Amino acid sequence: MNSNVVKRFLNYIKVDTRSDENSTSFPSTEKQKNLGKILAQEMTGLGISEVYFDEELGYVYGKIPANDGGISPKTIAFIAHMDTAPDISGEVTNPQFVENYQGQDILLNEELGIKLTTKKFPELKEYVGKTLITTDGTTLLGADDKAGIAEIMTMAETLLAHPEIKHGPIALCFTPDEEVGGGVDHINLERLGADYGYTVDGGALGEIEYENFNASSCVVKVQGVNVHPGEAKNKMKNAALIAMEFEMMLPRSEKPEYTCGYEGFYHLTDMQGNEESAKLNYIIRDHDKEKFEIKKAYLEKCKEFLNQKYGEGTVTVIQKDSYYNMKEKVEPEYFFLVEYAKMCMEELEIVPRIQPIRGGTDGARLSYMGLPCPNLCAGGHNFHGRYEYVCVESMEKIAELLVKLATKKYE
Repeated sequence: MNSNVVKRFLNYIKVDTRSDENSTSFPSTEKQKNLGKILAQEMTGLGISEVYFDEELGYVYGKIPANDGGISPKTIAFIAHMDTAPDISGEVTNPQFVENYQGQDILLNEELGIKLTTKKFPELKEYVGKTLITTDGTTLLGADDKAGIAEIMTMAETLLAHPEIKHGPIALCFTPDEEVGGGVDHINLERLGADYGYTVDGGALGEIEYENFNASSCVVKVQGVNVHPGEAKNKMKNAALIAMEFEMMLPRSEKPEYTCGYEGFYHLTDMQGNEESAKLNYIIRDHDKEKFEIKKAYLEKCKEFLNQKYGEGTVTVIQKDSYYNMKEKVEPEYFFLVEYAKMCMEELEIVPRIQPIRGGTDGARLSYMGLPCPNLCAGGHNFHGRYEYVCVESMEKIAELLVKLATKKYE
């Protein structure tokens, strides 16, 4: 067992880095910087060059100079995010080891009766004989994306300790606020100094992803007219009911719980309201750009229909695009990044799993900022919740994978 990657991971998950989707600051929570400081100190101790911790914005940067005599002229970046999802507590105080797992249900918390079951999570059976790290059922684990950070740092340690492993110039970056969509809002690409990159922010061992959703957010506001219910006939315009009507106009089959693969969706994330006013928050996703635009246009049609029915200005729709499918940037000129990852996996006897992301990563936005950036596995499952777990052997293998990728010729 490569104890270094595990020790790092366990050390990082002790630091609560939960981001906040309702915050107006950047980073959205100051506590993310606590991990940033730890990483910057560790990077300096390893001998990584040009280590820089942005005390205002929270980013951490570093460089590993080339030792291959200029054979690989271009710089490759490895990137992971420090924050954990706001969905559930990120104060991980009691991670649990399941050694030599034998395919059974895993009791996470006896007092609360919380189990990680093979019926609900059948992929568990792929890990028979392996060592798993789970939560205690009360928090998330933080493998998304502290496993990625641990793997990148272990790669860096390996390269610096073994100068006989020849490689080109390497850049490292750890970002805040990926989970709330702001991970690269303020990244300094000039300081990063990379030509290409990989985010290490995926799931099971073998995953390679260069396709992701096109994404937007939508806020639907409804303005009603509140009148005493005893005198409401032909006068009241109940905003809460109109909001429900808007939701019912969206195709049920295009909800996350009924879609998979390349199928897009409308997802109601939360709602609030009363007779006077109501608000619905949505995210809209589709891999296909044309279908994505059709979904956005349909929301406008729903608004127009309800305004014709209840009066102009009753419903307003505010849409904002979040990120786009990186395939449009990676596939034409930079598909060699995917091929390199596939080749390195096969050399390590890892079965590559090239698949679309039903979500987004920092890499998607970076690809549109001039840094082509496919996404690689980090080894975890069931992100953003109490059933999250990671396989130790997967983390070890991914650290090896990153070392191999670092030795490829980028030109």
